[in-house]
Amino acid sequence: MDYFQTTSHLKGSLCRLLLLFIIWLYSFQELVALQTQLVPTHIASTSELANPPITGLFDPIEISPAVIPHYPNPGEPLPPMYPTFPARYEPVLTGKCPVNFSLISSVMDKTASDCSQPFAALVGNVICCPQLSSLLHIFQGFYSINSDKLVLQDAIANYCFIDIINILASRGANSTIPTLCSVESSNLTGGSCPVKDVVTFEKTVNISKLLEACGTIDPLKECCRPVCQTAVMDAAFQISGRQLMTNENKNIVGEHDHIDSLNDCKRVVYSYLSRKLPSDAANTAFRILSACKVNKVCPLSFKQPSEVIQACRNVAAPSPSCCSSLNTYIAGVQKQMLITNRQAIICATVFGSMLRKGGIMANIYELCDVDLKDFSIQVFGQQGCLLRSLPTDMIFDNTTGFSFICDLSDNIAAPWPTSTSISSVSLCAPEMSLPALPTSQTLKNPGCRGGELELLVPIFSFFVFGALLLY
Repeated sequence: MDYFQTTSHLKGSLCRLLLLFIIWLYSFQELVALQTQLVPTHIASTSELANPPITGLFDPIEISPAVIPHYPNPGEPLPPMYPTFPARYEPVLTGKCPVNFSLISSVMDKTASDCSQPFAALVGNVICCPQLSSLLHIFQGFYSINSDKLVLQDAIANYCFIDIINILASRGANSTIPTLCSVESSNLTGGSCPVKDVVTFEKTVNISKLLEACGTIDPLKECCRPVCQTAVMDAAFQISGRQLMTNENKNIVGEHDHIDSLNDCKRVVYSYLSRKLPSDAANTAFRILSACKVNKVCPLSFKQPSEVIQACRNVAAPSPSCCSSLNTYIAGVQKQMLITNRQAIICATVFGSMLRKGGIMANIYELCDVDLKDFSIQVFGQQGCLLRSLPTDMIFDNTTGFSFICDLSDNIAAPWPTSTSISSVSLCAPEMSLPALPTSQTLKNPGCRGGELELLVPIFSFFVFGALLLY
C-alpha cells in the first residue's frame, strides 16, 4: 500500500515539475526570439528600463504599467493601460486664494498621483474621486483653521478651487477631474447649511462624541457597523436645523431641500473634523467613509442584454452560442473601469437580475465559467483586475511609473441571483462570505494540479504574456 502511495506522490511531483519546465522552456524560447528580432535603435524609455513588479505566491499581484512594452505606433491613441509620465511644471495661480499650499503638499501629491492623467477615468470611482473629495474636506478645514468660520465665501471658494485643480494638474493629475468627480467650488462653501461657524457648531453638536467616533476608524467594521458615519450624520442632522424646527413645531422645509441641506451640513462636519484631526488621520477617515459608500453600488452601466437573453433563454447545459453571446457582452463591460471585489459581487447580481427578468433561469455564469473579475478591466486582456474593497492608492515610482494592487489571489465564481430583485443583496450579513479557494480534493486531476500550482501558473503566465505583446 505504501508503495502505491509513494508512486502516486512521485507521479504528481514529476508532473508538476514537467509542467513548470515546459512553461519555462516555452517562455525562454519566446524571449530569446524577441531579443534577436527587436534590436533597440533608440534610447530606452523609462517604461522599457523598468523591472517587473515583485509578487509573492499568495499575495495580490502588483500591476505596474511600466512592464508593458514600448508602444510601436506613437501617432495613435495610447491604450488605457500604457504608462505615461506627465511633465510637472509650475502652476499658474490666481493669487486670490490666501493659502500656503505647501503646508498641505503631502495630501496634494497623493491626490495628484491617485488622479494621474492616464488613469483618472479608470480608477475615478474607487481611487481618484474619493481622494479628491478628501482633499477638499481637508482644505476646507485647513483654510479656516485661523478663523471661526468652517466654510469659504463664494468668491474665495471659486479662486481656491481653481488653484487646487491647477496645482493638481501641474503635478500630473488629469485636468478634467472636476467633471469626472462632479465637484465644484460650491463644495467649499457650506451651501444651504445654516451653521457655518465654529462657535455655533460646538454649541449644537456633541463634539467629544464626534471626535471619539471619527478619530480612529476600524476599516473592517465601519461599513457594516457604522460608528463614524452615524456620528457625522447625527451632527449634520443637528446643525441642519431639522431637529430644531421639529422640536419647536415649526413648518418643516421640503424634503428635497432638506436633503440638500443635510449634504451641505455633512461637508461642514467634515471641515470641523479636518480642523481637529491631523491631515493624515483625516484623510484616512474620509477615505474609509468613501469606501463604504462606493462599495454599496455597482458603478458599471449595463445596456439591455437582448442578444444574450435570446441566445441563453432556454439553455440548461453549456451552449457555445449562449456563452459566446455572454462573453461578447461582458467584454464590452470590461472596458469601463476598475472596480473593487465587493462592487463586482453587486455588479454580477445586477446583471444576473436583468437576465432573469428576461427569462433566463439557468445559472449561465456557471455554465459559461464567468468569474467576478470578468466584470473589471482585463490586464493585458488576460487577467481581470479587482481592487480591494479597502481604500487604496495609486503607487508611483520613478523607475516603474504608476501601478496599483490587484486582488488576484483567487478565482471566485460570479454569484447568480436567486430572484429578479437585487434588494436582498447584502455584504454585511453574518452568513455572507466569499467562496473558498478550490482544494486538491475538488480538482479533477490532483496528481497534476495542486492548489499551489493553480496559483503559480496564472502569475507566471501573466508576465510571459506581457512579454509576448512585444510581437
